[in-house]
Order: sequence, then C-alpha cells, then structure tokens
Amino acid sequence: MKRAARLFLLVLVFASAIAHAELPQDVVTALQQAQIPQDNVAVFVQRVDANIPLLIHQVSKPFNPASVMKLLTTYAGLSILGPAYRWRTEVYTDGELVNGVLKGNLILKGYGDPALMAEDYWRLLNSLRQLGIKDIQGNLVIDNTWFAPINDNAGAFDGELYRSYNAIPSAMLVNLKSTSFKFQISYQHDISAVSITSEPDLPEIKVTNRMQIIPGDCGDWRNKVGYKIKPVAVNDKLNEFSLEFNGTYPESCGEKYIELSLVDDAAYAFYLFHKLWLQLGGTIQGTLQRTISPIPATKFTEQTSEPMADIVRRINKYSNNLMARQLLLTIGAEKIATPANEVGGTKAITDWLASKRMSFPELVIDNGAGLSRNARISAQHLGTLLLDAYASPVMPEFMSSLPILSLDGTMARRMKDSPLSGRAHLKTGSLNGVSTIAGYVLDNKGRRWAMVFMINHPLAANSKVAQDALINWVYQQP
Repeated sequence: MKRAARLFLLVLVFASAIAHAELPQDVVTALQQAQIPQDNVAVFVQRVDANIPLLIHQVSKPFNPASVMKLLTTYAGLSILGPAYRWRTEVYTDGELVNGVLKGNLILKGYGDPALMAEDYWRLLNSLRQLGIKDIQGNLVIDNTWFAPINDNAGAFDGELYRSYNAIPSAMLVNLKSTSFKFQISYQHDISAVSITSEPDLPEIKVTNRMQIIPGDCGDWRNKVGYKIKPVAVNDKLNEFSLEFNGTYPESCGEKYIELSLVDDAAYAFYLFHKLWLQLGGTIQGTLQRTISPIPATKFTEQTSEPMADIVRRINKYSNNLMARQLLLTIGAEKIATPANEVGGTKAITDWLASKRMSFPELVIDNGAGLSRNARISAQHLGTLLLDAYASPVMPEFMSSLPILSLDGTMARRMKDSPLSGRAHLKTGSLNGVSTIAGYVLDNKGRRWAMVFMINHPLAANSKVAQDALINWVYQQP
C-alpha cells in the first residue's frame, strides 16, 4: 500500500513537471511576435517557501546571463566578506615631515575600493593637510600591487575603448577612472549652441567642441554624438589627451551625459590628486611614480570605504560593471592570494558554493560583471542561487540591492502605472543577442517568488514584452 502511494506521488510529480514545462500563453505569444524561438529561452519560477518549481523551461541549458551574473558576484561578496566589510586605502611616506614639508615621496596603496569617488579622494587629501602635510618634495607613488595586472583589451568587447563601462579594474581606482561630459543647450545673445562641461574638469583633457544643434525628438541622441581622442605624450609616464566632440545634438534633449575613461588608473589618480592638492593649498614638486612591487615606507594614515552592503547596492541598482569586477578581485585577494586575479576570484566563489553543497558545472564567471561573451549559468542554478540567498542571513542586504520595479535603478521606468509597481526586485542584463531578468516577485496574495527569464538570440532585445508578461503571470498566481 505504501509503495503504491509513493508511485502515485511520483506520477503526480512527473505529470506536474511536464505541465510546468509549458510557458504561459501570453509569454508564448509575445515571443512569437518578437520572432524568438522557445529553444532560445530558459525560465525558472518557484515560490521562495516551496520545494519544487512552478514553471521550468530549459532550466539545465547554459545561457549567457549578461549583467544578471552580478547576482552571483554580489551575493558571494556579501556572504564571503560580510555586509560590513570595508575596503581601505593606505597612505605611506618614505621621508621626514618637517614643518609641513614632506622630504620624500607620498605613497597611495590601494586595496581595490570600488567606490573611492572624487569627493572621497578629496576627503583623503584633506585629512593629509589636517595631519600636517603641505609641500611634497618627492613624487606621488601609486601602489596597485594588491591586484595583478589585467591584460584585457578594454575595447575588444564592443570596440568602445574609452567608454567607462569597459574600464579595467585597478587596486588604486579613483572615481572609477571616469570623466563625465555634460551636454546641454546654452543661449547667448539669442544664439543657441551645444555646451560641453566635464566633471572632474582635468586640465590634462583638452576638449574641442564641434557639435551642431538639430531640431526634433531627442531619441537615440547618443549615437548622434561622435568623438575623436588623441593622446599626447608629456613624458615617459604621462599623457595629455585631445578630445574632439563632433556630430549633432537634438534641441529637445536638455541635459545629457557621456562617461568616458580616457586616462589609465595611475595617471588619473595623479591628475586628480594634483588638481585637488593645489585647491587645498598644497604643492608637489615631483611627478607620478608607478610601482610594481611594494616599496619600503612608513604608514601615515588610511581611509576606509562605505560598507559592502552599500557598495553592492550601487553595483546592482545601476549595473556597474567596473565595481562588480573590483568585487570579484577583492574576493580573490581576501580568500585565495594576492596579487589577485579573476581566476582566484572564481575559485573563491566556487569554493563557497561547494561549502553550501551547490555545484554548478556549467558556470563560467569570467570577470564577474556579465560584460562577457563567455559567461554562462543555467536558469536552474540561477534560481537555486536566488532561493538560497532568500534564506540566508544576508537576504535583507542582497534583496534591497536589486532595482525595484518601476521605482528605481535600471527598473525605474519599467511597467509604470502597473499594479506590480514596487512589488518586484529584479536585475536585468543585456548584451547584443542577450536579454535576461531575474529576482523576486511579490504576487497579489503576498507570496514571494524567485523568477529567472533568460534569452540568448539575435533578436533578444525584442523580448521585453515577453518578460513583462512572465512577471505579470507570476503576480497573478491563484
């Protein structure tokens, strides 16, 4: 009798699994209209308090997750290093400080802080002034040795060498190595023109403005803006940059921004240091010195970053690639070895997964940001990760880091004026031929679901309606 009951239950489970492999009709219709075959789609849906999924489709097939890979990197960072973990930046000197004069070099040693922004850098420099340094007779030494050099060709991914999202990680990363250029229409004597300003305004980046105003909708304004960049050698350590903007700018656009990473990590740190140090009333006689190994010096002070929980929120809310890559390397540095590389970061994460009895044989983390043609994970394992995260001690920090549907981050404009507004925490990912979305949905009865939807197809960019249909289907579960 017991055996018969077990067999009956197995038949029910098997039948249920077959039914659950069928996609909802609204999703099927949207995929057909987008001309995306179901063979190029993977879906996983399961209540966070259930033992089996409600819906599965091609869940064991490896897919490129694009930026949804950040879910793994950030959950691992919160779990392995802890939500209170802070990065540090140390300052050393190798000479005497006499009456405000440092008779030697000032050394900045980075430990991979992903969020040492310009205002934080100013705060560090201001603390040096408060501690008595005014005039530096030596060089500014940048110590990047906590991370191994990365030999990636920044522009190889999509040909956009200078776009900030392609920037390469650095142990001494300042302001994400990024310069933000603001475009707006200015008026003088009833004559309109495109004005361009930069932040930070580094004198070593010389801008020529050849932009023209055109009428019409703003539309895809970014593709109308061209730029030419020409490095000019100052010495064997430093370049200046001539940057020419050309193209057209629709008058209806208002203010828009383009972020570029023109300068390498050490030069950027030096240029911004020089600008801020002079503003703070200091002087420096030397130039930039790069070190490939730690040099003997005395620790002078240090500054720490925001806690991990805040950094992870920045990474996921706005899908920051460089911060995610910094996090992967930090995990490797803390748990495997220094100087850290992506191999070490990957090993630390797979070791952590193994400690939780999770094995993802198909997993390819690559750089941890999803900005990769090689990254792979299955919908099953991404769903498993979401369920595990929901049951973990870092669930509040992890879940709150995800964009809230129609309210903030990369989901701020999605499904506006919908009953679902504010009821889903979802991370999106997109590359050419890849569109993904994963996270948590709160249904109309107050039950929470883990959801994964992955599309790898040349027309993946057309899948937004299908994704929204799946979100709505989960929300309306009886």
